[in-house]
Amino acid sequence: MFQVTFSNQSMQELNKLDKLAQLDVIAPLGALTASELAHPKEPLGAFKRGKNTFYRLRSGDYRIYFEVKGENLHTHYILHRNSLTDFIFRTKLPITEEQLAEQHTSFWKYLETLHK
Repeated sequence: MFQVTFSNQSMQELNKLDKLAQLDVIAPLGALTASELAHPKEPLGAFKRGKNTFYRLRSGDYRIYFEVKGENLHTHYILHRNSLTDFIFRTKLPITEEQLAEQHTSFWKYLETLHK
């Protein structure tokens, strides 16, 4: 079992929801196993950004972007599927999300500004 940590942006997004909705969003994240991370399949996906491996987990109307740090799952971003940020991410997809993440670093720079 992994411990889950959250970035400021993730906490801000979660704090917009009532407590029960928060639990619904993060429940799939807390249930992940090492074998699922080793061989991701929908609703979990993995991609590289530089030397780091990031994961995307679909949870209801949200997308959770995180990475594994030792025994922790550190959540960098939680994005609503109908948000502008998610829309930008989805419309720039040439073929797959992995290719977008590798080819368009401006998206990641934009996301990093959200939690400052």
